[in-house]
Amino acid sequence: MSETEEQMLAKARVFFERARKVAETDNFDYAIDMYLEGLRCAPDALQEGHIPLCELGLRRQRKGGKKPSMVERVKRLRGKTPLEQMLNAEYLFAKDPEHLPYAEAMLKAAASGGYKKTAVWLGNLVFQTNNAAEKPSFQTYLLLKDCYAAVGEFDKALVACQCALKIKPEDAELADEFKELSAELTVARGKYDLEGDFRQSIKDRDAQEKLQAQQSVVKTKDYRLSAVEEARKAIASEPNLPQNILNLAEALSDLQNDEAENEAIELLEDTYETKSDFSFKQHAGRLRIKQLKRMMKEARTVVENNPEDEQAKSHFPELSARLNSTELEHYRLCVENYPTDLRAKYEYGICLLRAERYDEAIPLFQEAQKDPRRKISSMDKIGLSFFMKGWFADAIDVFTRAIDSYEIKDDGIAKELRYNLARTYEAKGDGEKALELYRKIAQLDFAYKDVHQRIDRLRSTPNAS
Repeated sequence: MSETEEQMLAKARVFFERARKVAETDNFDYAIDMYLEGLRCAPDALQEGHIPLCELGLRRQRKGGKKPSMVERVKRLRGKTPLEQMLNAEYLFAKDPEHLPYAEAMLKAAASGGYKKTAVWLGNLVFQTNNAAEKPSFQTYLLLKDCYAAVGEFDKALVACQCALKIKPEDAELADEFKELSAELTVARGKYDLEGDFRQSIKDRDAQEKLQAQQSVVKTKDYRLSAVEEARKAIASEPNLPQNILNLAEALSDLQNDEAENEAIELLEDTYETKSDFSFKQHAGRLRIKQLKRMMKEARTVVENNPEDEQAKSHFPELSARLNSTELEHYRLCVENYPTDLRAKYEYGICLLRAERYDEAIPLFQEAQKDPRRKISSMDKIGLSFFMKGWFADAIDVFTRAIDSYEIKDDGIAKELRYNLARTYEAKGDGEKALELYRKIAQLDFAYKDVHQRIDRLRSTPNAS
């Protein structure tokens, strides 16, 4: 803990002690204010702040304490920063500890602010409450999934995702996210396994990837055709069961040839027309994108093996243009049909950014940054959009806020943010600030993009150092 953090915690403890003494006289509302003032200084003080405040709220309730008024609810259900949002929700939760949405609002803000201990504690509390409900909330499981993942608790995020899938087993996008979380959990376990050193972890991971690749080949040869036959039998037995339709489509897509993929897409499109359920059209769109990516990979291989083949060279950009337009329309429809889906808004924003439709992309990224997992990436894309529009001052503001919000200072995301900020200063004509940022990146990763060339160029200009 740094000296500043220690000083802030010491300051917080003065408020916590005052809150404890005041609570002994049953002056609960003043005690709540004192706890919140302490938590403003030390937002992640779980044992000394959040837990005693939660217990205080229960005591207050048992002694007939009133729930928050309408004016308090209107005033407190907002906040400019994650800290403000968390403390405002905590105020309401302390006065109405049985109202789960207040705890959920606290959880979302804690995850967004990076208050890991608090987020995990709240997540566990919300998880247990939702599990015990007569009809568990699907949206609450999604919130838990995202918040656990935002603070690196991928095992818990995976369980929350699994619970959500039990409620909506036909949700193909959620099933894809379950796979992503499984992969992230594997990476995290490999990275933080303290029983072996880093090099051993890399060796183990390489061995696992080779084994997985071998198993994939075996599956391709021995199982994929039989998987299609099994799926056809299941759909013949129960043709209207959504999961059977999705299983057959996936099995056909796994064959990785045009005929089977087109059959899968047609099956899903026909089901959409019959049932008017967008999830089937959404799945069809994902398979069409997957098909185009496969075709691009094959076309790239042809060009690499036959660099003189002009027909193959022209085919690749055609496929790339088709992929871009297909993704653009797919995510437009996803946002139109699922207007609260922040992941779809982020992906649609990426498509619009690629299409140079910056004015349409920016509002989508501003919405998507409410998702803790995509907050920094969304801010990066907002800054990039401003940069491409020539709004350099605005881009600098956004990139700077993103850098300040991102706790890791030396990973790929951190380098990308600093590189984009440096490019913006350079384009604005402030070579001195750009050079300083490029130098810091080069000290971490000399081969990062074209950083060393930019440094050489800036140093060769007047007034650069």
